[in-house]
Amino acid sequence: MHRAVCTLFLLAFPALSAEFSGTVVDIMCRGKDLSSHTRECALTCAKSGYALVTPDGKFLKFDESGNARTLAALKKSTRDKDLKAKVTGALDGDVLKVQSIELQ
Repeated sequence: MHRAVCTLFLLAFPALSAEFSGTVVDIMCRGKDLSSHTRECALTCAKSGYALVTPDGKFLKFDESGNARTLAALKKSTRDKDLKAKVTGALDGDVLKVQSIELQ
């Protein structure tokens, strides 16, 4: 009975949203120097998708909605390098389901 209640709870309440911070990078440029990675490169490589690299080095790949939100934010941004961001979303394994993104 206890296990059934826990399962129902997990199904009823999907992963809770949290705030993440780090540097936005396109998937093609994973592993490059993040501080010198440019907005222009991120726009050029948009088809590969985006991720957030946290200060502790975790690589959190964005879901499709997050990729679209990030592309829109990058197009509006005037920042050329060091693409720091605050992202609100829920982790699903190593994929971040992005609800909002704010480039800083």
